[in-house]
Amino acid sequence: MSGTAPIILADLAARGIPFALLARDGETVEVLTGDVVDVDLLADIPLTDATGGAREVLALVPFRQVVERGFACHDDAAPLRCLVVGERHSLPLADALAQLPTARIPLEDAGFDIDDEAYADIVRRVIADEIGRGEGANFVIRRDYTASVGGDPLTAGLTWFRALLEHERGAYWTFLVSTPDHLAVGASPEAHVSAQDGVVTMNPISGTFRHPAGGATAETLTEFLSSTKETEELFMVVDEELKMMSAVCSDGGRITGPHLKEMSRLTHTEYMLRGTSTMDPRDILRETMFAPTVTGSPMQNACTVIARHEQSPRGYYSGVAALFTPRPDGGHDLDAPILIRTAYVVDGRLRVPVGATLVRHSDPYGEVGETHGKAAGVLGAIGAIPRDVVPAPVDEDAPAAAARPLGEDPEIAELLSSRNARLAAFWLNPQGEPERGPFAGTRALVVDAEDRFTTMLAHQLRHLGFDVTISHWSEASPDAVAAADLVVSGPGPGDPRDEESERIARIRDVVAARLDAGAPLLAVCLSHQVLADRVGLDLAPLASPHQGLQKTVDVFGTPASIGFYNTFTARVSPGTDRVAATEIAADAATGDVYALRGPGYASVQGHLESILSRDGLTTLERLVTHALSPVEG
Repeated sequence: MSGTAPIILADLAARGIPFALLARDGETVEVLTGDVVDVDLLADIPLTDATGGAREVLALVPFRQVVERGFACHDDAAPLRCLVVGERHSLPLADALAQLPTARIPLEDAGFDIDDEAYADIVRRVIADEIGRGEGANFVIRRDYTASVGGDPLTAGLTWFRALLEHERGAYWTFLVSTPDHLAVGASPEAHVSAQDGVVTMNPISGTFRHPAGGATAETLTEFLSSTKETEELFMVVDEELKMMSAVCSDGGRITGPHLKEMSRLTHTEYMLRGTSTMDPRDILRETMFAPTVTGSPMQNACTVIARHEQSPRGYYSGVAALFTPRPDGGHDLDAPILIRTAYVVDGRLRVPVGATLVRHSDPYGEVGETHGKAAGVLGAIGAIPRDVVPAPVDEDAPAAAARPLGEDPEIAELLSSRNARLAAFWLNPQGEPERGPFAGTRALVVDAEDRFTTMLAHQLRHLGFDVTISHWSEASPDAVAAADLVVSGPGPGDPRDEESERIARIRDVVAARLDAGAPLLAVCLSHQVLADRVGLDLAPLASPHQGLQKTVDVFGTPASIGFYNTFTARVSPGTDRVAATEIAADAATGDVYALRGPGYASVQGHLESILSRDGLTTLERLVTHALSPVEG
């Protein structure tokens, strides 16, 4: 309920009760108090009371919650902590600032838990051993800045919260959450997922521009926006979040942007994704755990890679703070920012976790620098270290209005919008109702080989009229594989030559069963490589992985702009266009195979469902049409 008596923040601290302070609109600070309940599962978040009445709940969801999806992690048993709101108040921002302390908080024994050289070595290993072996497109590996906090931790937290309100800009949430033995205070730039009246929104942010002394300018920002690495990072995380949107939204999700996320010391690039869903918000949260911007892609393998290369559990870093707010209809809206740019205090120790997104182009020392910049951004914003941004001189004759955001600079705006010329119109435009064409009523089974690009594939197939079921490789029974009108054997991480992988062995069985039966089959990426091996083609690693790479290739006489996420390739002698009954579309110079087709089957190395595939939908339609064409006897 909403309190009516004046709220005094010092009273909350003195009474030692659990509370949260949220600044979300730039004008007010929401004050939530209540009881703390720790639960095991997202489904256990107590959104109703004993009588069935709806309750407001703020949940801190730790990274370890990925175990609900069967993913790997260093399990520190960090609790899924729920503040069941008993009272809420709203303070004008000026009133909150007047009540918050200002004293400088001394820090001792400060530094990173992993030194720079050791972190650079981790970066090298991830690029060589993980991206280089086809385990994924990008991975986020963190390290922690730690220090001892002098004085009372809650006073420190309230002081830092005030500093964030005064000095940080562009945050999605600025917050403090105080619960027994745990304090979190931060300014997250990124909404992971929200659900408002059935409209689901995700906000992938990637690329980090550290402002030079004196602040960012259009000139310095232009160089950042022109970076291939930064652009590809953003496209890859948009692809990864579209996988999640396609799993929870009936209309798959539409992209708008890109935009700049301008903060006091850092600027990021971002897109917005929106779709509609009728799912319980707790289920939406489960299906979207967690943001690829702080984990990597594909998500399941990213968690495995994190467990291999990070030396300690993540706690709440890269999890979410999820606010469930009752609606008049009895349901709940969801607002869930990512827990990044956040400082934690436990047992008198400050911890600021920061990570860098590692891709095939990453420079180890550049990524070391990115973690320093992110840590300094948090520590400088809370006033724990000197603020190094020199304010611009004041022009006494200038109007009182704030300076125009750099995103509104015409050249910057044009540079941002030009990125979309590379992308698939299917995901940028309203998609309308699925087609009722020649594929209407055709049953398609999509076999998921542990890359949720399959959810985007399924959405495109439904748009073409197919009746689609997705089945995890471990659950795709021989009977189900045999019964489908079309089987789409999907992409996944790893080496297609791996004789020890149960997953790859099952994909071989699926491909073989459809070929032996002469039944329609489309194979994508990893499954394309398995099909190529089956028809006698060689498999080999690429000299440089194609993770998030856009290429225009010839697909049986038609040029197609397609996104690639592969480390391995099928390869033939240059000029080879057929082996027995199989037609081959391959690079004229290297012999790398881009697509195959034969009696009742077709395959493609690229990801036709990716936002990088401008010609993805039309190419998909061509290939499934071939696979479904009657086989001449």
